[in-house]
Amino acid sequence: MTSAEELRQLASESLLAHYAEYCEGAVIVDAEARIVWMNERYPERLGIAVPECVVGQEIEQIIPNSLMRQVVESGRPIMLDIMEYGEAAFVVTRLPLHDKAGKVVGAVGFMLYDDPGHVVSLTARYRRLRRDLAETRQKLAEARKTKYTFASFVGAGTASSVVKQAARRAARTAASVLILGETGTGKELLAQSIHAASGRAEAPFVAVNIAAVPETLLEAEFFGVAPGAYTGAERNGRDGKFKLADGGTLFLDEIGDMSPALQAKLLRTLQEGEFEPVGSNRLLAVDVRVIAATSRDLERMVADGTFRADLYYRLNVITLRTPPLRERLEDIALLADYLVDAICRNQGMPPRGIGTGAINRLCRHDWPGNVRELANVLERALLMSDSDTLEADDVESVMPTAPVAAAPKVVGLRPLGMAEAVAQAEREAIRLALLSSRGNKAEAARQLGISRAALYEKMAALDVDAQSA
Repeated sequence: MTSAEELRQLASESLLAHYAEYCEGAVIVDAEARIVWMNERYPERLGIAVPECVVGQEIEQIIPNSLMRQVVESGRPIMLDIMEYGEAAFVVTRLPLHDKAGKVVGAVGFMLYDDPGHVVSLTARYRRLRRDLAETRQKLAEARKTKYTFASFVGAGTASSVVKQAARRAARTAASVLILGETGTGKELLAQSIHAASGRAEAPFVAVNIAAVPETLLEAEFFGVAPGAYTGAERNGRDGKFKLADGGTLFLDEIGDMSPALQAKLLRTLQEGEFEPVGSNRLLAVDVRVIAATSRDLERMVADGTFRADLYYRLNVITLRTPPLRERLEDIALLADYLVDAICRNQGMPPRGIGTGAINRLCRHDWPGNVRELANVLERALLMSDSDTLEADDVESVMPTAPVAAAPKVVGLRPLGMAEAVAQAEREAIRLALLSSRGNKAEAARQLGISRAALYEKMAALDVDAQSA
């Protein structure tokens, strides 16, 4: 009777021969993952015309998606896997080969089936996971693209035109940008517009609101977490915002709320272009453009010692100040019209309008909440009114109860109609564009986003004199 040891030896010696005979393909690689043997069926399945040419080649040169090198380096088998080769997919298994001392000297791989349909349940699960992964990646990519461009920053008055022109100049550079302004003045909108107009537009735009993340989690949020860094950490680790924004733009909102300790780590990352994930001892290189924003007085915080001066100067290469709404009342007519239209679309309501009386009532408010507050007032008015056009009474009924500011400078003048308000705004925008381009009408038209012929038509219709501009 054959002993157990003899049976084990017999099985070991005949394993390769049986697998090579019955499976669809077999390959052996050495310790450097170079092919030393391939059975006759494998080259045929792979579409290789001259099988002899594969010997001595690195496995990835012949089978790009092979994991044989991983088996050789780790010494661990991959018992069942699906390997893609061009448009085809194969069910494979991979085993390490050891010498008598137990050292890994190579690996053997078998193509069990040339049609994954033989393992229907596994294939179905694999395809479902691939589909879900592709959809998730697509959604993440869409989420990291900007929603806004400079056209979204509505306003044609002097203050709006100045900040948009400065932001367009910033978009042509790779320098850090610091956006200062009150809450609700469109700082993130401006940051997204700069990214969308920059050379990084196709790369991710990642935003972090520092004030919304607990201090204890901010470091992990920024720099990510290495696998097993601490109890409860994700098994495969987690990428931070710097890694996610690599090649693109990282928007740091409310930068003035950052602690001194994290300020020091952020400064190092900006200076060296590298960071260390939490729980890791390996530095990762990163290429990120930083746009920071705050509603705080950073200069005073630097003077008080609550914000690092070196970080302030690193961020404050280009400074933009978003004007509060009370300083751009000439834009309220355009803003209100734009917001009413957007609110109606979002709420599924039929198109509505806003009357001159309502516009003039809006101009008599100080707007401490800026454009965000204006949008809130208009949405409430639209939901509370059944009329096709919002009038002064509709707006008055939902205005904040806090005392309004003194009447603006336009008090004493006759109320402007919508058409006249738009014409006045267009006239001012054309005048500024002509001044900026030193009378070059082609350049002025480019800045305004219209054709030169359209510019001439508007100048004639609005009685704009190029010389006076």
